[in-house]
Amino acid sequence: MEEGKAMTKRTFIGEVISDKMEKTVVVKMQDTYRHPQFHKILHRTKKYKVHDEQGVARIGDVVEFYEGKPASKTKFMYLSRVVRSHITQ
Repeated sequence: MEEGKAMTKRTFIGEVISDKMEKTVVVKMQDTYRHPQFHKILHRTKKYKVHDEQGVARIGDVVEFYEGKPASKTKFMYLSRVVRSHITQ
């Protein structure tokens, strides 16, 4: 890596499906891709545990999160911002 360049973090957008834990929300991220051989559009769903220090995300919110250092055995994502609140839908 060249000197003077900052590393960019991988960011994702997903929907909060659980906020029952303290400082942690479960976010569902859906990925759409085309199958290489059959050219059919497929959807892949993945769930991440995201660290939410202030507890601002609620069920139904669309949030942006990024990859960071592991905070626990299964939690390595961190909340960056709430894109759309479930109240404003």
